[in-house]
Amino acid sequence: MAATLIHQPESATVATDLAFETRGLTKRYGSIIALDSVDLAAPRTSIGLLGANGAGKSTLIKLLLGLIRPDAGDARVLGRDIRTDAVPIRAQVGYMPEGDCLPADATAADFVAHMAEISGLPSRAARQRAADVLYQVGLEEERYRLIKGFSTGMKQRVKLAQAIVHDPQLVFLDEPTNGMDPQGRDEMLALIARIHRMLDISVVLSSHILDDVERVCRYVIILDAGRLVAAQSLEEPGQVGDALFVRIDGDPAVFAARLAALGVEAELGNPERGRDELTIPRADAAAYDAIRDAAADLGVPLRSLRARTRSLEDLYFGNVAHQRGPDGRVA
Repeated sequence: MAATLIHQPESATVATDLAFETRGLTKRYGSIIALDSVDLAAPRTSIGLLGANGAGKSTLIKLLLGLIRPDAGDARVLGRDIRTDAVPIRAQVGYMPEGDCLPADATAADFVAHMAEISGLPSRAARQRAADVLYQVGLEEERYRLIKGFSTGMKQRVKLAQAIVHDPQLVFLDEPTNGMDPQGRDEMLALIARIHRMLDISVVLSSHILDDVERVCRYVIILDAGRLVAAQSLEEPGQVGDALFVRIDGDPAVFAARLAALGVEAELGNPERGRDELTIPRADAAAYDAIRDAAADLGVPLRSLRARTRSLEDLYFGNVAHQRGPDGRVA
């Protein structure tokens, strides 16, 4: 069954290459700073919003949707100001909340059709669109069942369906795999990837699970304790960074000092975690030359030398560790 796509009129769209942008965006809850002067320019693609619980992910989404107001700074979503254009923004944006907020005594078909009508579709078109979208998320046969009888995975699919029923340009998914078993999680991530590719909807996937983001997203935003610690592509070569990993027979600290004297910085591993490697962030010709010269100068053999692209885990923990001090507290 092919989906019938519903397009906003030309006058409803503001031309921009960005999904959203923020400048000094700040939100406080009493003495707690939930979001601390965040500056962002996020492209229209599949975006991972990554951070531990309490990092500020849900607060950022609610600010961008105009559901709460910032204490300082400003932001634009699809080119529109969140302070003055909250309603037009929500007409072009979908939202899948984290919590269980579905009406238990409604069928999936009735609820999703109702959400389509709220978005401005006539009743008959809303019911057809709801049927199309429920088919896309794998609930065609269950669409006339009451939601109270659904499993966690099925409820997550209903929430996804209502988020895209009005054919948004951008959709925010807040912890979409929360509470799902491994098979359900795999299926949900595949659905999200397909929505981005086939329906050309920009996706913001908010999660604390690195693997979810790495499997679906082409761009990542990392928050920690309300602060932005990284925002970059995961797709272009060198953006996450090619790294060299070196093991020697000798004192790694002495070897790192010699590399530094040769103009190449190296990071010491953590022996307590089984990491006795030196990490050189960039695997360029100068790094290889410095490793060769340092080994020759110090008369130490190399046990291993390998290069690989740094993973999202490296990027996440490296940036969060930099953000925090030696005691693990935010600097």
